[in-house]
Amino acid sequence: MLPTASSKRRTFAARYFARSKSLVMGEQSRSPGRLPCRRQLGPVLKEGWLKKQRSIMKNWQQRWFVLRGDQLFYYKDKDETKPQGFISLQGTQVTELIPGPEDAGKHLFEISPGGAGEREKVPATPEALLLMASSQRDMEDWVQAIRRVIWAPLGGGTARRSHAHPLEPLPSGIFGQRLEDTVHHERKYGPRLAPLLVEQCVDFIRERGLTEEGLFRMPGQANLVRDLQDSFDCGEKPLFDSTTDVHTVASLLKLYLRELPEPVVPFARYEDFLSCAQLLTKDEGEGTLELAKQVSSLPLANYNLLRYICKFLDEVQSHSNVNKMSVQNLATVFGPNILRPQIEDPVTIMEDGKTEDRRGEVTVSQVRQRAQVQAVPEARARARRPRGRLSRSG
Repeated sequence: MLPTASSKRRTFAARYFARSKSLVMGEQSRSPGRLPCRRQLGPVLKEGWLKKQRSIMKNWQQRWFVLRGDQLFYYKDKDETKPQGFISLQGTQVTELIPGPEDAGKHLFEISPGGAGEREKVPATPEALLLMASSQRDMEDWVQAIRRVIWAPLGGGTARRSHAHPLEPLPSGIFGQRLEDTVHHERKYGPRLAPLLVEQCVDFIRERGLTEEGLFRMPGQANLVRDLQDSFDCGEKPLFDSTTDVHTVASLLKLYLRELPEPVVPFARYEDFLSCAQLLTKDEGEGTLELAKQVSSLPLANYNLLRYICKFLDEVQSHSNVNKMSVQNLATVFGPNILRPQIEDPVTIMEDGKTEDRRGEVTVSQVRQRAQVQAVPEARARARRPRGRLSRSG
């Protein structure tokens, strides 16, 4: 069963009237002697301006919030070094709130007691902290970042490492995580070419949506997409059934690819693949060989996911007479998620109006040259592959 929007979000009015005159959570942790050592918490995961509501009074205070490790600090000003207080996120939950008529346009969320597995059991309490973001996107980013910390393996969202930082974030959730980290984490479920979420979405679309007109172009139900994202990020595995909207699942798949820190083709390989597009327009045979060469040299996780997506998109375009999704249309939709530069300079784009066309051309080529991608010799991949990693299976 799919999660419902109502089960994930509670109205602001219901939460507001349940609050008491007690201090909000975190204000009780203002003693300098009780502050955790921020250096040992590792790097900053997210920071920015938020408004917090003070007690039961409906006045808001703007504060600079910093998420570091499993602690959420807040400061009066951005440049202050001493926080006014902090919130320990262990044993908490974060919930988006639907504002009432009097609060239309406000982007509200709440941190309250109730850890993993207790989200639906814990009612609003005096210790809840009500926060307001400047936009819907900003609120969603904060909720996602905090939720990843709450649901991180082993709690607290950090783990000791022997290199780089003394403490670094553990992989948590799946959206926004490095592809290699997700693949490594899911190795316990057996060898596969793509993350479980991708496979589940593709299997469902393959079974029920290949002939759906406007597939990947028509948007899904935003609330359901967000709820499904939350569920996967929290370690749940929601099931798609006969009542599930195909466009919602398609939107979820696009969202996952869009939120990867790097596209399927890593940033460092952008120019190489762009050169393939130019070569393909001049000499298709030579361009095809060069494309196969570039694909075969991708990191294993990227290679497998690219091959998996290309095979699936080839199936989608084979039904283009019904779903209206030609190779060109698919390239427009998936191009930026598969291949894009790390920094998109507006000046460069204006000077070279063919940038988007070339990017889409590479993506189209990936689909059309699927056979060449599959023909990469396994011996070369095995020779380059470190021990203990998954094989490039068929």
